[in-house]
Amino acid sequence: MIMLPEAKLDLIERRHQEISARLSQDIPGAEFVALSRELAELDDVVAAIRDWRKALAALQGASELIDDPASDAEMRELAEEEKREAEEHVAALEHRLRIALLPKDAADEKSAILEIRAGTGGDEAALFAGDLFRMYQRYAEDKGWKVEVLSESEGTMGGYKEIFAGVSGRGVFARLKFESGAHRVQRVPDTETQGRIHTSAATVAVLPEAKDVDVEINESDLKIDTMRAQGAGGQHVNKTESAIRITHIPTGIVIFVQEERSQHKNRARAMALLRARIYDMERSKLDSERAADRKAQVGSGDRSERIRTYNFPQGRVTDHRINLTLYKLDKVITGEALDEIIDPLITEHQAKLLAEGDA
Repeated sequence: MIMLPEAKLDLIERRHQEISARLSQDIPGAEFVALSRELAELDDVVAAIRDWRKALAALQGASELIDDPASDAEMRELAEEEKREAEEHVAALEHRLRIALLPKDAADEKSAILEIRAGTGGDEAALFAGDLFRMYQRYAEDKGWKVEVLSESEGTMGGYKEIFAGVSGRGVFARLKFESGAHRVQRVPDTETQGRIHTSAATVAVLPEAKDVDVEINESDLKIDTMRAQGAGGQHVNKTESAIRITHIPTGIVIFVQEERSQHKNRARAMALLRARIYDMERSKLDSERAADRKAQVGSGDRSERIRTYNFPQGRVTDHRINLTLYKLDKVITGEALDEIIDPLITEHQAKLLAEGDA
């Protein structure tokens, strides 16, 4: 049966009722926004509690009918069948409730910064980085999210040496956070005349988008340099100093952005990237201090950890963290079947959190 005491479930339901009542009154805008957000977080939990309790009542009703001396043999037989079905229903709803009660990652509902860098493999690695970016771009479009390129450095044969993009929408980080790590590709490059398979790699980092309220940055901690935007081969692509390089002195993080002709827009993009990096650094530090939380993760989140292999000759994608192999690379690389990898990763993560709670 459920591990949490009934009193805690009662408390959650009571809080849900209190917020609903408060929102029906005339309250300040900031309080309305905060309470609306809390209510949305509680809605699924309360629905799970009520469904579970309703199923428990049905199970108890069937048991009482079986134990009632006034019940005839036929009625008892029907009640036995109802009891078996109710027990299965209660077990399924209990599992759903326990997942709903798991501690939430505060960043899950946030938008995200997606960083993709070509690794070993030269031009082929840059092309693969481009493939990965388009995979996430199409996946995001299917989810109704908005993708905005913040900074990019193109490869000499196409693709990207590195590309940073903002992915905006509700729950972006929750869906993409397990994509961080090293992605490996095995395929025959277009330039390969002997038909040999080459192995290349790209690294992906998914950082929760940070707002001013999440990260406090002092202007005195910043070194800001402006310069002319550079094109391929180092030539200047405009005559104004619109490119921005921001160095955060305490952490040593350096951000360079030159995508826009406006220095103001480049600075805003650079600051968004800087906030995300600092926020991610602080989250990583907290995670490393909480050993139990680290063990509950699917993979360590280390950028150097090889998490997935895309084998084009075999049409195969393998996620090494959960030993999952899909023979539908064509649909994964277009984003169409990416959920078939992401969903099992989330399920595995939840299973580990549940196991920790039972330990």
